[in-house]
Amino acid sequence: MSRRADRCSDPKPRGECPGASPCGHSPHVVEETAMSDHRKLGRELGLFDTDPLIGAGLPYWLPDGATVRHTLEEYIRAAERRAGYRHVYSPVLGKRELYELSGHWQHYSDDMFPPMDLGAEQVVLRPSLCPHHAAIYRSRGHSYRELPLRMAELGGMYRSELSGVLGGLTRVRAIQLNDAHIFCTLEQVADEAGAAPEMIRRAYEALGITPARYRLSLPGPGGKYVAAPGMWRRSILLLTEVLDRSGLPYEAVEGEAAFYGPKIDVQVADGVGRESTLSTVQVDFHQPERFDLRYIGPDGARHRPVMVHRSIIGSVERAVAHLIEQHGGAFPAWLAPTQLVVLPISEAELARAEELVRRCDELGLRAELAGPAHGTLGARIRAARLVPYQAVLGAREAAADRVALRLRDGRRLEPRPVGEALARIEALVKSHSTELWDAA
Repeated sequence: MSRRADRCSDPKPRGECPGASPCGHSPHVVEETAMSDHRKLGRELGLFDTDPLIGAGLPYWLPDGATVRHTLEEYIRAAERRAGYRHVYSPVLGKRELYELSGHWQHYSDDMFPPMDLGAEQVVLRPSLCPHHAAIYRSRGHSYRELPLRMAELGGMYRSELSGVLGGLTRVRAIQLNDAHIFCTLEQVADEAGAAPEMIRRAYEALGITPARYRLSLPGPGGKYVAAPGMWRRSILLLTEVLDRSGLPYEAVEGEAAFYGPKIDVQVADGVGRESTLSTVQVDFHQPERFDLRYIGPDGARHRPVMVHRSIIGSVERAVAHLIEQHGGAFPAWLAPTQLVVLPISEAELARAEELVRRCDELGLRAELAGPAHGTLGARIRAARLVPYQAVLGAREAAADRVALRLRDGRRLEPRPVGEALARIEALVKSHSTELWDAA
């Protein structure tokens, strides 16, 4: 398998377009790209950074970035729980034999870190979560009554990316993957795989993401694919049925399949149209066979389940990189590191401002106080320009337990009771709305 497989489809790492470059981007476009580049914005906004001592492709998350990441992860976990998934944890290491059994060692070893010797054994940093989930499934006996069994994890994995393609959060060596595997009967595959695009659609709506296109990723000539023509035909037919039933427009593209099966890839694009894969759905007959997975059917006999791989947002790193560029750091209110900043006009309103911050904390809203010590009111408003809500407290508002809200989009609302204002913000945040204010 080439290093492009299961990767961002952009063959050129970002940042390689100086001036009127061979990539065809004009200097104006390059300038716009630099302004929206998540690497630049991420550092300016204090979301993440890198250090050569830690290593290339190994970014660390700063407090505001960690808040975005944690909030995104909790949103995904909650969505999966509502859809009937049960969460597991599995180790980031596995014996080399595990990946030989799954086929990763044969087809994917160029993308894996070298094995580490532990006595007589060799262990490997995992490049994927699916072998661990297959091992978890086979650790217990299963009946057809348990299926579909939906297993999910936000887990770490590692890819031995070449240094020339590493950049920011889009190409990293340590990945936090939103992954899930559904073990089901053949008759259940279409419905289970078909439910995934709807989960992805709802997540994109909450995140303010617009898909660039849907792709049916097929094997191509010269790739290291599992040699099982019948298995490939069945998998492709099932995914084609899922796409046709969903009514989503899609393109079939050769050479982009995983080594063990075809997949539906949801592509997103950056400001200059370069694509990457964010979400995937895959049908896998290969690993259930390799791991000899079974369930007891209604006839009392042992049957082979099918494994559906499904990821709503893919890697957390790539998802956050796209969100930084998509929104320019002005995240939807539910995802913003600071959701409300309290701006007392003078020292006299500080006590009321501190109380307002405490009330936000009690409601689960992320609020900060920016008092007069941080500069003039105008300077503080400008500094908080990416915060969804700015609560201005003057003498009249403080005396009447009211607040004058300024919204990030420039709207200024009439002073209103603090309780009413916070209740409406809380409702919008809990609904994962991309709107800053409702019309009620």
